[in-house]
Amino acid sequence: MELNSIKPAAGAKHAKRRVGRGIGSGLGKTAGRGHKGQKSRAGGYHKVGFEGGQMPLQRRLPKRGFKSQTLKYNAEVTLASLEVLGLAEVDMLALKQAGLVGQMAKVVKIINTGAITRSVKLTGVGATAAAKSAIEAAGGSVA
Repeated sequence: MELNSIKPAAGAKHAKRRVGRGIGSGLGKTAGRGHKGQKSRAGGYHKVGFEGGQMPLQRRLPKRGFKSQTLKYNAEVTLASLEVLGLAEVDMLALKQAGLVGQMAKVVKIINTGAITRSVKLTGVGATAAAKSAIEAAGGSVA
């Protein structure tokens, strides 16, 4: 095979639609724009969401709620998943490698769901008050 003999697969390339090139093309005269009106004019169009002067939908509906963009950097891990993990020392990197938290996580907190029996040392990971007492009761520590 030579570089000058390479061709795209059959049907992969389509001829560009040439508007305003006569009646035989099917897109002559008005070139598919219809007659008159703002959309038929050169440069005449409207902004996204414009409804011809009617109050747009995004302004008719009430503003409601708030979604924080910083929440995607927060993650939580349960005591039960720490028990299954089975590591003596747990930090952010270990949790990411185990797949318990996402790669984008910056703040991780252990929550008191389930039970823990093994001793676990937490470094660089937060814990709720109840989770901290449960970890310390099992012989672990939270730093």
